[in-house]
Amino acid sequence: QVQLVESGGGLVQAGGSLRLSCAASGRTFSSYAMAWFRQAPGKEREFIAGINRSGRSTYYVDFVKGRFTISRDNAKNTMYLQMNSLKPEDTAVYYCAAEETSSTLVVTGGMDYWGKGTLVTVSS
Repeated sequence: QVQLVESGGGLVQAGGSLRLSCAASGRTFSSYAMAWFRQAPGKEREFIAGINRSGRSTYYVDFVKGRFTISRDNAKNTMYLQMNSLKPEDTAVYYCAAEETSSTLVVTGGMDYWGKGTLVTVSS
């Protein structure tokens, strides 16, 4: 049982940067694999980055690799997404998600809990 709240979205020009945060309330944040998803206008929600329980393993889809960095601070019950070199096609609502698991693997689907999302708009 965990509640997730995203923050940090906004308007940025192409080439700029934003840092998203996901604050989690719950007893055992470290028992959750975490991930970021996004949904652009007229498109399906898609996985973009995931991180395992300890933060030692991460996984990115190809179109954000090298530009985005996912991280977590289990002592603060918070996950982050640092987004650099932003492009107009990155415009979307970004969602934080959690999956309770005993596995050490990154999780890319079947998430148990979701935040309400934060809007990122990248202008050209």
